[in-house]
Amino acid sequence: MFAVRDEDAALDIVQDAMLKLTEKYADKPAGELPLLFQRILQNTIHDHFRRQKVRSTWTTVLSSLGKGDGKDDDFDPLETLPAKSASGGPAGPAEDAEQRQIIGLIERALERLPARQREAFLLRYWEELDVAETAAAMGCSEGSVKTHCSRAVHALAEWLSAQGVRL
Repeated sequence: MFAVRDEDAALDIVQDAMLKLTEKYADKPAGELPLLFQRILQNTIHDHFRRQKVRSTWTTVLSSLGKGDGKDDDFDPLETLPAKSASGGPAGPAEDAEQRQIIGLIERALERLPARQREAFLLRYWEELDVAETAAAMGCSEGSVKTHCSRAVHALAEWLSAQGVRL
């Protein structure tokens, strides 16, 4: 969801990645499947952006109606916020409002990160992969994962601190 910023596209991408995994790697040992899936998922996300770039180029050339795809991207994560905050179970309305604001700030901060930093951060801290698994999923070295994660954490902390969020 954070990689493509569109819930429908994210669901399609995950479904495509699952199909590719079952079609091509059904004979692999179960222990290898999570890393294979992460790599397939990242490749599918990259393919999505390539197709999106080609489509947007053609629609820009062929149509003068620029319906702001960026606006649609901004709305999708915000539409998911109530479901996420409702499942957290804040104690009352004030806590619920504060939690929604902080989640919104965190999502905006994540959107500001460069793609590789966001990918490394989400795989390491939200998907809870270790450094080696993240490196395998991203197709880079463990040192690169550490660098991307460190830069992402510092950038997020700096931006959130500037927004008044104290952790």
